[in-house]
Amino acid sequence: MYLKIFEDVISILHNDYAGCLDKKGCDNPNFYREKIQDSGNMNDEKFVGIVQDYLLDFKDLHMAFKYTAQSTEMEDDVGFAVRRYDDLLYVVSNEKEDRVKKGYAITALDGSTVPELVNIHKRRLMETEAERENWSAILPQYKSADVVSGSGNSFTIELKKYPKEIFQPEYSIKEISEDTLFLTLTDFMNHNAISKLIDENRSFLTTRKNLIIDVRVNRGGSDLAYFDLLPFLFEGEGEEIDLNGFDEGSMLTNCTSRNVELRTQLLKSALSSIEDEVTRNQINAFIRQLEENKDNGFVELDFGEVDDSFLIKTKPGPEQVILLTDVYCGSSGDSFVELCKNSSKVTVIGRPTLGLNDYSNLAIMSWENKFKLSYPTSKLSTVDEGKGMSGVGIQPDIYIPWTPDHIDVDLDVKKALEFI
Repeated sequence: MYLKIFEDVISILHNDYAGCLDKKGCDNPNFYREKIQDSGNMNDEKFVGIVQDYLLDFKDLHMAFKYTAQSTEMEDDVGFAVRRYDDLLYVVSNEKEDRVKKGYAITALDGSTVPELVNIHKRRLMETEAERENWSAILPQYKSADVVSGSGNSFTIELKKYPKEIFQPEYSIKEISEDTLFLTLTDFMNHNAISKLIDENRSFLTTRKNLIIDVRVNRGGSDLAYFDLLPFLFEGEGEEIDLNGFDEGSMLTNCTSRNVELRTQLLKSALSSIEDEVTRNQINAFIRQLEENKDNGFVELDFGEVDDSFLIKTKPGPEQVILLTDVYCGSSGDSFVELCKNSSKVTVIGRPTLGLNDYSNLAIMSWENKFKLSYPTSKLSTVDEGKGMSGVGIQPDIYIPWTPDHIDVDLDVKKALEFI
């Protein structure tokens, strides 16, 4: 079973993946194939680890191989999260592990110092800046951590494994002063919920002077989910803005049979939960274009029939809009920030976004109701021009480097309030 699934994964990455031409020859499947063949006691956990390691050859954070939600074996974590600053890993949250607190510093894992760990895991970290590194998949690989408390006491803990909690999205608006609203959007997955939030707070959006939008954590979703917000974020009233006019390049979709089938399944599934008629028309147009171009290779899909739906008419809104961004904002989060930067009312404060959209529009292939591979099916033509966002992200207008001071004080919000 394991070898057959791995051969499927190789075929997808060599033929269906949006980067199959750009990254041809970057991988070494024989090395991992032999690992699977030579293992006398292969199990699901080991297999997932091997495939995940293989995917690192492609250096694409938009790809993932995981257990499905239906699988009884789920991913574990250590109960806390860290962020690197210089040669230490600082605890930034501790939802389940009470032996460490926010602000504590980890100096070593299993006796290896943080600089040593960076070198060991450089393939997985895939970043050149400490503040952009993601250590969540690395911590569970170790048994112990050397810790320094806030008061300077040093101790060692044996790392425990906790079930990874299901992410709970937040879509909220609150007043933080008479003139200022604070909008939090942790993803763009639930189109109806976000549209409802905007509609219910329309009077606030049209009468408050300032709006701060927090997308520092934004797990992406659908670009269509934020369209109802955009009219309030651009200058003027009743002005027509063509969103297509902001595109620097074209989107090329790899229309293989597998991609058309998998993407169509996803889009039809999304239709069942979307009420907005304009959005439904856009999705149906996407499905028709995929089906018409099946087996045609890389194609720039023609959305001429729904071009009008990419025209927004501006509405009265805040005079100043601040976007708070960080590396935990990616995919549709990248797109949102990139699009909003075209408005003269918008200022982006924080750190660059993750930068996932060189290759996007994910398809999901599942096996045995246990494993799933998510991979991009479209690529931006700007990649071929050397203008990709991978490893770079969307840059803020005002950069605030991450430091341990952020753990106790929200320096990004502080800067936003000073700015307005």
